[in-house]
Amino acid sequence: MVAVVLVVLLGALACSTVTTVRLQPDAVNMGPGMRPIAGIQANVTSAYVLFIPVPGGVSLDRVVNRMLVVAAKTMGADKVANLQFQITPDQGIWALRKLLGWRSAQASGVAVQIMAPAPDPAADLGPEGPDAASQ
Repeated sequence: MVAVVLVVLLGALACSTVTTVRLQPDAVNMGPGMRPIAGIQANVTSAYVLFIPVPGGVSLDRVVNRMLVVAAKTMGADKVANLQFQITPDQGIWALRKLLGWRSAQASGVAVQIMAPAPDPAADLGPEGPDAASQ
């Protein structure tokens, strides 16, 4: 009975989530040529019991490429700006954490659309510029 309760509790600790928030383009400055769409955060946590992951799957590839970037593309973004990520190490002394503990990975960024540059009205005037055209 105690083993069943322990497995259920540890299963509740193992999860993955993607959280998004829509951003107002006028409120967030992303630099020229980029229009912010949303802030996105992806998290994966896996519990360990005697070195066995419950359910497993903690990796930077999963949290960045399969969760964060997919969420950004689904929202209509071209790229993810200000990407930040971290993962609990699994080598060295950190391996003891797998005895009875957890491992997690997290990534966040801003989903942006790349805007076409505004046309230069003086581009047809040549290298001499607008002063040469008036002469």
